[in-house]
Amino acid sequence: MTTPPLSGKTALVTGGGRRIGRAIALALANAGADVAITYLTSNSDATRTVAEIAALGRKALAVECDVRSEASAHNAISEVIAGFGRLDLLVNSAAVFSTAPLESLSLEAWDTVFDTNTRGPFLMAREALPHLRSTEGRIINIGSLGGLKAWATHAHYSSSKAALHTLTQAMAKSFAPQVTVNCVAPGWIDLDEKSMSGETESAAQHFAQRTPMQRNGTAEEVAQAVLFFATGPRFVTGQILAVDGGLGLA
Repeated sequence: MTTPPLSGKTALVTGGGRRIGRAIALALANAGADVAITYLTSNSDATRTVAEIAALGRKALAVECDVRSEASAHNAISEVIAGFGRLDLLVNSAAVFSTAPLESLSLEAWDTVFDTNTRGPFLMAREALPHLRSTEGRIINIGSLGGLKAWATHAHYSSSKAALHTLTQAMAKSFAPQVTVNCVAPGWIDLDEKSMSGETESAAQHFAQRTPMQRNGTAEEVAQAVLFFATGPRFVTGQILAVDGGLGLA
């Protein structure tokens, strides 16, 4: 029997209770990792995901965490270490997505998106770094095609993800050689549940038609890209991998 590639490893996935974060958490568990997830408001979703991870025979833990808060990030990492004894992989998946015309974008909306999408990964990575250095671990950030291609009605979101992409590369330089840091940048991803931004089915069809692969992506395909960075060569660091079916080429 082949040993799973992440056997004996421990992973933390922020925002791992639902959507893309949930798919990532389950993929890591299927690859052999014990998995902790954070949640902020989705307690019931986190409980369900933890049960699914445990059903795969892995240790599982859900930690309430506001990634925007320095104290909350510190406490979350402490809980993971107390529960698992080590940390090998941090996946920064928690994010906020919203739509607003740039000319009427409020400062509150701007700050809300940046605080979660950029400040959050910075805080979680900083708190996790000593533990990741001791295990020669890895950080994987979840960026966006919107951080590579500016979207007029998502200026705050696109800017926050572009900042995360640059932060990924700065981390890769700063945290080497012990820790690798990479980023997965999804295009339009179809989700089982309606997104909080209220994006419609017609919008999904629009993006599918523009995509060279003639369809939108799935959360599981994003998770497979995360697995590449989690299990692939350690010589790969500072990379931004678009998972978009070629949409960025349009």
